[in-house]
Amino acid sequence: MSSGAPLPVSPLAVPFPALPKVAGVRLQTARAGFYAAARDDLLLMRFEGEAACAGVFTRHGVGSAPVDWCKARLPQGHGRARAMLINAGCANSFTGEPGAAAAARSAAAVGAALGCPAEEVLLASTGVIGVLLDDARIAARAGDLVQGEADWEQAARAISTTDTFPKGAGATSEIGGVPVRICGIAKGSGMIAPNMATMLAFVVTDAALSPGVLKSLVRRAAPRTFNAVTVDGDRSTNDTLLVFATGASGAAPISRLSDPRLIPFAAALEGVLLDLALQLVRDGEGATKFVKISVEGARSEASARRIARSIAESPLVKTAFAGEDANWGRIVMAVGKADEPVDRTRLCVRFGPLWAARDGKVASGYDEAAMSAYMKRQELEVAVDVGVGEARADIWTCDLTKQYVAINGDYRS
Repeated sequence: MSSGAPLPVSPLAVPFPALPKVAGVRLQTARAGFYAAARDDLLLMRFEGEAACAGVFTRHGVGSAPVDWCKARLPQGHGRARAMLINAGCANSFTGEPGAAAAARSAAAVGAALGCPAEEVLLASTGVIGVLLDDARIAARAGDLVQGEADWEQAARAISTTDTFPKGAGATSEIGGVPVRICGIAKGSGMIAPNMATMLAFVVTDAALSPGVLKSLVRRAAPRTFNAVTVDGDRSTNDTLLVFATGASGAAPISRLSDPRLIPFAAALEGVLLDLALQLVRDGEGATKFVKISVEGARSEASARRIARSIAESPLVKTAFAGEDANWGRIVMAVGKADEPVDRTRLCVRFGPLWAARDGKVASGYDEAAMSAYMKRQELEVAVDVGVGEARADIWTCDLTKQYVAINGDYRS
């Protein structure tokens, strides 16, 4: 059992937005007791009828029982689900067959309470790796989870672990002149890196989209959103992003990705996903700086992304951000160690509007005092041009502080 003791709110936190109800889904939270602290640690999202569903999951080699469950059930259910159950406080990862059986029993308990097969209930877990899920705690609260209704902020708090603030985002779009809503929540603070992060994210829309269209939209948006953020370079066993479409808005169904009515909706959905992903960085464990890394002039987008990630995950770069030191030499170091094509004679580095290096050498007019003043900001931008092509990519990260070490040194204490 985890303590669940709250941490100080991140200085980079943003307020939880006012999110409306989304037609066709109900939320409810409950306390199963996975934390010693008195807090809800279960969330059930239940849909009126079946909702179309699509997701992306961690590429971690170990994985987890709930990830395995979802990856198996989504194709079997033809991309549709009746409910989504999330627990915090126990990852149920690296728990072998007993963990798989506990996951199945959890789905069965919720399915029995809802009157649907276990296979129509998707699962997600977050918490300590290597601890077997006590599914009896979930079964004992299944009846409570199918009664009443919670709001989005309560839902976001119920799935949190070391998060210091609840994370939510929403948008309104139109399909054929009919308003459609998109609302979502996420959790994550540490063990955050592409493909994916220690994050759970659940987004619901009342648009009527086929599972195939939804799958394409999610997979297209993931590289520019949840796979474009990193806190510490460590990828988790349980990462899950799931998007549901209830079809309850009254908008005409869309079954083709090429449908022009989908264009504004796709942009709105990606905006919600990016908003949630950036909030993970803002809540990076011990973070005091929110940093956007942009790499351009690369041979390919994949190359630009690898260079940006090399910069964003370098401990030397991240500690320089923490110390408010514009040590552009560390940026150059991180560019080179990415082992990607770079023209050293054309390499440029910029901090916000201030050039540190241009065309492979210190920029003329370099002003250390101005650089130092810029580095005191909470939000920073670092841009690098590697001079070998036209491709670019962005990654968002945070600094690395003593508090990160303290949080993770005490995680199971």
